Amino acid sequence: MTVMAERTARTSQMTVEEFEEIAKAAEKLNDAVRFEFIDGRIGVKGVPDGDHNEIVGWLLEACVRSGNGLRPYTSDLGLEVEEYRGGRAKPDLAFAPRRSFAGQGDWADPAPLAMVVEVTSYDSDTNRRDRHDKPVAYAAAGIPVYLLIDRDACTLTVHSDPSPRGYRDIHSVEFGAKVTLPKPMDIALDTEELKDYVR
Repeated sequence: MTVMAERTARTSQMTVEEFEEIAKAAEKLNDAVRFEFIDGRIGVKGVPDGDHNEIVGWLLEACVRSGNGLRPYTSDLGLEVEEYRGGRAKPDLAFAPRRSFAGQGDWADPAPLAMVVEVTSYDSDTNRRDRHDKPVAYAAAGIPVYLLIDRDACTLTVHSDPSPRGYRDIHSVEFGAKVTLPKPMDIALDTEELKDYVR
């Protein structure tokens, strides 16, 4: 389905409105997948595995303990991303001030966000989606911090200082190291526990 959807998007220049209709209908039929539309392609994200959920839980606990006042939003949050908001993404986790998305529809304006988080999956799409397309899309949307937790490389990569072409500051550490997320997150993380959640 992904190959066919990508081919359709490339050849007929699918509109965002068409994508939204397809995604809504497909997700009603199968809530085990999430659909995204980035760089003119439909992407499909499967259900997270147990280790993926543990990583998200680890980060949630660290952020709540920090007391920075930001509220976590889970993978059901749809975001308008890319230049001129032509893309649609569903990050694994996002942080913004309370009530930032009240009254918004299925796909929200990313302006209030402090950080978005992606945890890599063990699928063929993760390289292009999480390591290449999303950093550019999130930066173009002006999201201050993009955190990539890469289970294949056993690294945590902090992207910050967004520009229309991508993030200008990219810093990676191996699992086990300590890292501080920049403002507006301003959280120190000890990534030792992440070693327990890789294959």
